[in-house]
Amino acid sequence: MKNSTNKFSKSNAFDIFNIFFMIILIILMVYPFWHIVMYSISDVRLAMRGGLFLWPRGFSLETYRVVLKNPVVLSGFRVSVIVTVIGTAFATFFTATTAYPLSKKRMRGRTFFSLYVLFTMLFNGGMIPTYLLVKSLGLIDTLWALILPNAIHAWNIFVMRNFFATIPESLEESARIDGASDLLIFFKIILPLSKAVLATIGLFLAVGYWNDFFSTILYIQSRNKWALQAVLREIVTNTEMAMSRQGMSAVHRQTITTQSVIMANIVIVTVPIILVYPFVQKYFVKGVMIGSVKG
Repeated sequence: MKNSTNKFSKSNAFDIFNIFFMIILIILMVYPFWHIVMYSISDVRLAMRGGLFLWPRGFSLETYRVVLKNPVVLSGFRVSVIVTVIGTAFATFFTATTAYPLSKKRMRGRTFFSLYVLFTMLFNGGMIPTYLLVKSLGLIDTLWALILPNAIHAWNIFVMRNFFATIPESLEESARIDGASDLLIFFKIILPLSKAVLATIGLFLAVGYWNDFFSTILYIQSRNKWALQAVLREIVTNTEMAMSRQGMSAVHRQTITTQSVIMANIVIVTVPIILVYPFVQKYFVKGVMIGSVKG
């Protein structure tokens, strides 16, 4: 009886420690972003006093009003949305069409093509050869330069391939007996059963496209084609120059600060992709676990 009591006490202590540790970890991760949001909607003069605060000091949306009137930010937001939506749909579809045949043991050369895809995950051409390839394809200073180079990832192919391998072959055999072609089976049977992995890979791709700024630096020359992340990078690295270049007048600079502009831009960049998570959360764990565990 005494031993069971001791085990119960140790178990409770361990649970309490875990809960306390997780609460501290959540606070450490959530508070910085919360502070950014509160700072961005605070009165600039009060926020400049510094220190930690959980609620806005005063309330002002002047920074957002000025930032959202900025044509560079608006064009960057438009470019990022276009690239993310088109790129995610494009990349998810071609990842699925690549992974599906690799999941079939009857495919000739399956091992060779799997090793070929694996090789690209371990080794790549590097930045300069990739730039030369994009240039030779005539994609420089086009939105396709932000989409195509990041479309296919070997890891995503293997995750999706392993998921497809879990679908019973009997379903396809029954469809073939009824006269269905391979394309009809893929679009009418395989894809509807693969919502979990499609949503998971789609989320990975969407976050990657939305957060990508380096492709803009490499391939885009026109400022009206800059992605939002590249605009944010310019603002964070040199806010004064960015504010002048983006047409923020002296009147605006009396009501906002470089710090408030940075905070507002971070919120504008971060919130849209965060809003995507609730719609795919139920598929996320299932898609990753099934696609990763079974080889």
